[in-house]
Amino acid sequence: MATTGLYSPHVNHPEKRIARNILLAVILILFALLTLFPIFYMIMSSFGPAVATAGTSRSIFPRVWTLDSYKAFFSFSKYSVRWIVNSLIVASATVAGNVIFASMAGYAFSKIRFKGRQWLFGLILVAMMIPYQVTQVPLYILIANKLHMTNTYAAMILPGVVTSYNIFLAKQFFTSIPTPLIESAKLDGCNQLGIFVRIILPLSTPAIATVAIFSFMNRWNDYMGPLLYLKRTEKYTISLALKLFCDQTSSSDYGALFAMSTLSLVPIFLIFAFMQKYLTEGVATSGIKG
Repeated sequence: MATTGLYSPHVNHPEKRIARNILLAVILILFALLTLFPIFYMIMSSFGPAVATAGTSRSIFPRVWTLDSYKAFFSFSKYSVRWIVNSLIVASATVAGNVIFASMAGYAFSKIRFKGRQWLFGLILVAMMIPYQVTQVPLYILIANKLHMTNTYAAMILPGVVTSYNIFLAKQFFTSIPTPLIESAKLDGCNQLGIFVRIILPLSTPAIATVAIFSFMNRWNDYMGPLLYLKRTEKYTISLALKLFCDQTSSSDYGALFAMSTLSLVPIFLIFAFMQKYLTEGVATSGIKG
């Protein structure tokens, strides 16, 4: 049966199929190289001699391998290590909140029949469509002026402790769990909490891991939140502390900046290295694309 379109199998023309596959592979490789080259250059530059201005070295690989840039970062401020710890605390607490609340809300929306369920879930879908920037001013007024929580971990954690996207993702995954399995547990005398803890959670490792990964990445890379709510240097997260290495009036310490940026990528690389399987499975089974 003949088909048309970009992905036509070209059954009768194997040379066209080979040429198409080669072309697609070349395009994908070029896009990958363009995407990864800045990261690769940053990592390589962080192991070279510390430089005060950009553009002093045009070599991709450092001529002299050294840890001077990392020494410059840790000696830059007495809070250098504290910035990394702050980011870990904020990101970890946000992950815990999202895993708990998103999984419970997703279970309720997918398996528990209650009045107004469709309306509430519709509101969550509407909230997903609202740009994050739209809520910045109301959040700032609430956190800074009403609750007076600036320069605290709570100011960084509470706005992201649960998101509509993670609730939607968890709900989509829980919907795929067979309902007869839950009904059988009810017949055996298991209550809703027991069903959630003993049946739903063990079967939902990919979805929970996906929620945890997205939550960690969003909070770890967040810049606007710390910029708005943190004024004291010792409370800075690593994303906000990066701006301290850039001086608009004089030279910038790009060596320490590259070193700090490289260190900030380590948790992200580790997460994808050890949890890529769960992320791929969780996104696929939840029906999330993009």
